Amino acid sequence: MSTEQIPSGRARSNPLAPPAWLLNGLRPSSAPIPWAAVARAGIAMAAPLAVGFALDEPEYGALVSMGALSGVIGDTADAYRMRILNIAVPQLVGAVGVALGTLVFGHGWLAVGLLTLIALVSGMISSIGTVASVSGLLLLLYAVVGAGLPMPEPWWTAPLLLSAGGLFVLLLTLLGWPLRGRQPERAAVAACYRALADTLEAAGGPAYEERRQQLTHALNQAYDLVLGRRARVHGRSPSLVRLLAQLNVLIPLVEAAPAAHLRRRPLPPEIPAAVRELAAAVEEGRTGTPVLDLPEPHVPSERALDAALRHAATIVLLAEPDPYNVDDRLGRPAALRIRARRAVRDMMLSPASWRYGLRLALCIGLAQTLVSVVEIERSYWVALTVTFVLKPDFGSVFSRAVLRALGTAGGLVIAAAVLAEVPRGWWDVPVMVVLAALIPAFSAKGYAFQTAAITPVILLLSDLLNHQGFDLIRPRLLDSLIGCAITLVAGYLLWPESWRTRIGDRLADAVDDAARYVERAFGGHPETEAGPGAARTARLQARRRIYRDLSSLRSEFQRALTEPPPMGARAAAWWPLVVAVERIVDATTAARVRVNHGAAAPAPGEVDAVTRQLRALADGVRSSPTPVRVDVPTEGDESSVLAPVRQEVSAARAIAHPGV
Repeated sequence: MSTEQIPSGRARSNPLAPPAWLLNGLRPSSAPIPWAAVARAGIAMAAPLAVGFALDEPEYGALVSMGALSGVIGDTADAYRMRILNIAVPQLVGAVGVALGTLVFGHGWLAVGLLTLIALVSGMISSIGTVASVSGLLLLLYAVVGAGLPMPEPWWTAPLLLSAGGLFVLLLTLLGWPLRGRQPERAAVAACYRALADTLEAAGGPAYEERRQQLTHALNQAYDLVLGRRARVHGRSPSLVRLLAQLNVLIPLVEAAPAAHLRRRPLPPEIPAAVRELAAAVEEGRTGTPVLDLPEPHVPSERALDAALRHAATIVLLAEPDPYNVDDRLGRPAALRIRARRAVRDMMLSPASWRYGLRLALCIGLAQTLVSVVEIERSYWVALTVTFVLKPDFGSVFSRAVLRALGTAGGLVIAAAVLAEVPRGWWDVPVMVVLAALIPAFSAKGYAFQTAAITPVILLLSDLLNHQGFDLIRPRLLDSLIGCAITLVAGYLLWPESWRTRIGDRLADAVDDAARYVERAFGGHPETEAGPGAARTARLQARRRIYRDLSSLRSEFQRALTEPPPMGARAAAWWPLVVAVERIVDATTAARVRVNHGAAAPAPGEVDAVTRQLRALADGVRSSPTPVRVDVPTEGDESSVLAPVRQEVSAARAIAHPGV
């Protein structure tokens, strides 16, 4: 079995060379620069300063720009309705935070206690989801700013100005809604077709695995956008029904791709070209009669691909799909009230949620206690550093702490030049246009670059509030280093997470899910007794959930690989098993497709043998801290459709043989 290259964590041949995780963190990402976001950031953060100077209230302008900064950072969604949630909800929560912080400004130990409590709440609600995570971040961030900087009177002024800045970003974001209201969802569906075309083009070759992962990511994003939109629409929206039909009809093509890949032969170029033509039809909203020029299919995998492609072409170009014949492959989301209640219940009962909340509360409490006992000028920056670094849903805490220190140092170099050479006043407006525009541009390149872009902006705004000028530079670097040290010690080293609780159990669960998927695919699962239609729906949902969970598991592995031993080394050792599980799911899907198009179904005993081996493998992953590589012979009929599945299972057991 071929496995992917381990992303990072390998031993260094040169002991003096920087570690791989540091080099990866400092290497700019290849992600494109979001030019629209760049323009919005420059306008949203410079315009309030200009208004403030015009009204002779630069402090008010600085607070509005600071609120715009949080809106710029949170403007990451594609769909406009998601942008409303991503920007507006965190701004309202942040307003509560700054109001509470303002009330305890200058109150010493009362501020320590309140910020520690807010940190606990912030950490716990961050586990709910993306919007809640950003809301928790702003709740604590603004509370720290309110407790550390003098705010204008009365107490409601700062919350109002900060919220106005964030809502100004939202207003600029929504200007394109009348012209591009449905385009994000349509573009996401078209991106799935293009990702599928790339996957089919790579079938039979070494690039297939990477392309399939990109396809999984595109499908996740498209279903999140389209189904999330559908959950908020009352009644039937014809355009939304059509998008969902175009997305659903892609699934048989996605299922046919593994079968085509297992033949180890490249597909005729007409097939990926036809899929790309469908992508263009989706994006442009075309209708009409499909005209396909495809080669004649000969084997089951080719027949499956041909039938799925012709059916997809018909549905993509259909002007009005039957609204009552469009099912949700992942299940339609529940009502918002129900989802909110479930989220709160899960948060309160989740050990991981309490663990993170307590970690964040401990670090913030220590930071605030330190600056209360030791005189540190403008000490709010220590807690700000802890808040930004201790976000495990944003990446590895260990690597973020180091990259934060390096990024802050780079940002301070820019800030030093600005504070030393640019006179305060109207010159701050063009400078802010440039510095603010760098935030979305640098954020696309990596965390260290984002930090380097945000640091001079915050320092310039802080100078407008407290008028310290160049004297801000050295204390801010010292504060950042103290905050990073607190996070590494109290938020990382004192909370050692075992391999089993963090990744081992999740990896074993993925293997168990693969066993259940084999059962669903070939009739050994209770859900299949409800009939072929229900069985197929259950199988589709199971496969999508497995790929989604594996994508999340990959992200967790990426974080673990950036950490020092033993976590990083153990993640590197187990990484091939993640790839192996994905290949098992692919091989199972390919076998099911072959059966659907004429191949003989496997015997029940053969299916049971495969699922028993997978469950034994899952038990071994739970009990074994390290993989033991051994040779596991492949047994069974080589002419069976399950032969490739058995080979992949044997290869997985060779990676992680627990002695069974």
